[in-house]
Parts: sequence; C-alpha cells; structure tokens
Amino acid sequence: MPVLPGAEPFRHDGGEAGVLLCHGFTGSPQSLRPWAVHLAARGLSVSLPLLPGHGTRWQDLQLTGWQDWYAEVDRALRVLRERCETVFVAGLSMGGALALRLAARHGDAVSGVIVVNPANRMHGLAPHALPVLRHLVRTTRGIASDIARPDVEELGYDRVPLHAAHSLRAFFRLVDGELPQVTQPLLLLRSPRDHVVPPADSARVLGRVSSTDVTEILLEQSCHVATLDHDADRIFAESVAFIGRLAPGSVGETEPGLGKEGTTAGG
Repeated sequence: MPVLPGAEPFRHDGGEAGVLLCHGFTGSPQSLRPWAVHLAARGLSVSLPLLPGHGTRWQDLQLTGWQDWYAEVDRALRVLRERCETVFVAGLSMGGALALRLAARHGDAVSGVIVVNPANRMHGLAPHALPVLRHLVRTTRGIASDIARPDVEELGYDRVPLHAAHSLRAFFRLVDGELPQVTQPLLLLRSPRDHVVPPADSARVLGRVSSTDVTEILLEQSCHVATLDHDADRIFAESVAFIGRLAPGSVGETEPGLGKEGTTAGG
C-alpha cells in the first residue's frame, strides 16, 4: 500500500551529533515531523523512520508486531551511528518505549534519551482479555489525535487492530523488565491532560530506570500528542538544550532555508 501523504519518513544529514525519533502506535512520522525539522535546523543529523504497518491502513498494522517495529528503529540507529559520533534516541508514546529499549540494549552507543508521554502499559483495551478477544474481534476504536489544539490533527489510524495491540502489550512488558538497564541521561516530558497514557506510566519509567541524570517536565497545555500541541515549542527547546548540554558544540544556530521537509527525506 502507498504511504499516506504526510506520513513519509524523514532524514537529515547534519553534524556529528544525531537524533533518532520514534513515532507512536497507529501513528506516523507526521506527529514528530515538526520536532525533526527543528532539530535538523539546528545542525543535528536526524532520522525519523516509518514503522512497519504504519502510515498506510490499519489492515497493514494487523500483520505486524513489536519485533517488526523494534527492528526498524534498531536498524535506523545503526545507520545513524555509522555517520555520527554522538547519538540520542527520542520518542512519543510507544515510541518512547522503543527509545528506552534502544538505550537499554545499546548502552554507551546512546548518549541520552528524550521521551514524551512514554507508554509503559496497555490501557483501555481490556489487556488481560486480548489473547482471546483478538481472535473474536478485529479492531477497536482508534487512539489518534488526542490534541488540545483545535486546528491540528494527528495522521493516525481510526481503528486499532487487536492482534497488533496484543503484540504491543507483550512489548511493554518486555521493556518494563529492561528499564533498569537504562543508565543514560533522561529527559521525560509529560502531559497531565493526556487521555491516552496515564501519569502512572511516566512514574513507572522514572522509578525503574537506573539513570542518575533525570529531568521531568510537565506540559500543562497539551494532551497526548504534545509534539503537535500547545507545548510543542517547549519540547523542541528543552530537547535542544538537553542535547547541547550533553554534547557541547553539537547544536548550532538555526540554518536558514531549511523548510518543513528538511534537506533529505527517506528511510
């Protein structure tokens, strides 16, 4: 199936510091594209892949699982590492869980982690019934576009395939067990008005990681997809400051002429 307009992956070859961005479950790179463009405009190398089964139609997601999603970001991280001396991982919602697993498994190859409303548990889908329910019901209602701004929409599926949701539940349990292996500096930004991921998920992440350099920031004006919401600019500024502190000299002034699509788009 062709990729939906706006859901394309994003890549920008910038300086020696790189950032891998991971989008959320049933979403697409569209939800993180403004963040990616902002980082690229500051001279950073940026990779924002499209996860398998996403950005087309929900039936395609039904045929994939967490192993496919994780393999894609793991591949993207290795590619970024080939050209960058310093690499950061970041993500929204499930993308936050993907970023945390990358940090846990790649150790010193990852210099820092940035997560926005990271998901740690399955909510609202009767998770304990999923092993049986997924064989009886194909989908449930979508979770996309939890945004306070009335003029913005997230490009995501309007249905959640239960086979994929079952796999996501297994992935969350796996990542939860690996959180103590996360030792890198961590910047966690969360929205108290999130209607998809409750505050308990962020608290669980903060309570289980082994990181000693930890910053938590509240995004008071935003809902779940905060990267497209009222606090988006704060997310962008805080992430740039975080990267600049950990990789001095890596962040430059805004590059003139870098438009909304960046300099390079691709897988």
